[in-house]
Amino acid sequence: MTKTVIGTYEDMQTASAVVNDLVNADFDRNSISIIAENADDRHSAYVTDRDRDAGGDDVGKGAGIGAAVGGVGGLLVGLGALAIPGVGPFVAAGPIAAALAGAGIGAVTGGIIGALVDLGIPEEEAEIYSESVRRGHVLVAAQVPDSQVAQASRIMEREGLVDVDRHTNEWRSSGQKTRTQQPTGRTTNVDTQSRTRRDNLDEDETIEVVEEDISIGKRTVEGGGVRVKTYVREVPVEEQVRLREEHVEVERRKVDRPATARDLDNFREGTIEVSESHEEAVVGKEARVVEEVRIHKDVDERVETVRDTARRTEVDVEKMGTQQSGQASNYDTYATGFRTHWQSNYGKSGQGYEYYEPAYRYGYTLANDQRYSGRDWSQIEPEARRDWESRNQGTWDNFKDSVRHSWESVRGKR
Repeated sequence: MTKTVIGTYEDMQTASAVVNDLVNADFDRNSISIIAENADDRHSAYVTDRDRDAGGDDVGKGAGIGAAVGGVGGLLVGLGALAIPGVGPFVAAGPIAAALAGAGIGAVTGGIIGALVDLGIPEEEAEIYSESVRRGHVLVAAQVPDSQVAQASRIMEREGLVDVDRHTNEWRSSGQKTRTQQPTGRTTNVDTQSRTRRDNLDEDETIEVVEEDISIGKRTVEGGGVRVKTYVREVPVEEQVRLREEHVEVERRKVDRPATARDLDNFREGTIEVSESHEEAVVGKEARVVEEVRIHKDVDERVETVRDTARRTEVDVEKMGTQQSGQASNYDTYATGFRTHWQSNYGKSGQGYEYYEPAYRYGYTLANDQRYSGRDWSQIEPEARRDWESRNQGTWDNFKDSVRHSWESVRGKR
């Protein structure tokens, strides 16, 4: 959302310095406007010859689109001289120049006032700023985002800024009337995205009541977990084993005795072989399952209370003009009484008035609703509860006393 920050200055030199500071602060130069009355060619030095020669009898011909020179040189696109029929010569740049040069905008349909309104300035303030320009002041307007309004205001509030409050009062006291009776501040920021309608309706007007529905769902979100890794490691094993070994020994000894018949049988050739044996350790391995590691999931369920807010368009219907007997007046009439009730009943609860204010306003709305006219609280409470709970689930018991107090106060039952 954007707002328009606007001010008028004593001379073009000061206004040019403001524009220069805005551009140096990175404000969009395409959103900055400047306009000044150019009687006697007082500001012609700020416009190129080609722009000055382009001036004609109407806005379309008079809006030069050349480069700017002088104190605003190169800062704003389209600084040029233009003539508004029936009003006079001006120099202008930026969106306001485009608005003045556009078809249907200009002298016939409002001149500077129409261009300012086209930028989102309320007509009452547009008339004052138009009068300030007509009296020789230089107007600068910047359309900026909400987040930059304070910064733009600081840049524009400088020496040479016209105090239009004081000037407006002086004009009135001197008998020189302006087209408006509402003073404005030194610099003004205006919400360009919303305007109050003051038109008289020629046909039915429909206000759309918008309400948000909240649907609560759920989704699976990856959380923590367990990583199980298997690997093989070798563990040293030591055990003692007794082993048997055979060794063949040959022993020779001398003898001296007579040979026997058996000994004589040994007179032949032959071979005797004797083998040795020994035991060696043999390692046998057998795989055995000695432990099981089981991996599984345990599932738990929990109930979580989800709290949020849902927006809904509320429509307060207030009667204007002379108040008739039994007719409820506007909400502000009862605000003091509602605060007193809050202080007496909830002042020590730790919740401020702002916490209970929607309940008082809801009761006020019920009291002005023709559907509940002539009905007692006991008759409307079930329906009021359903409507309240549809937007503020589970909170009716916390606020019902405030709603009832408001309803009864507006209905004149207290």
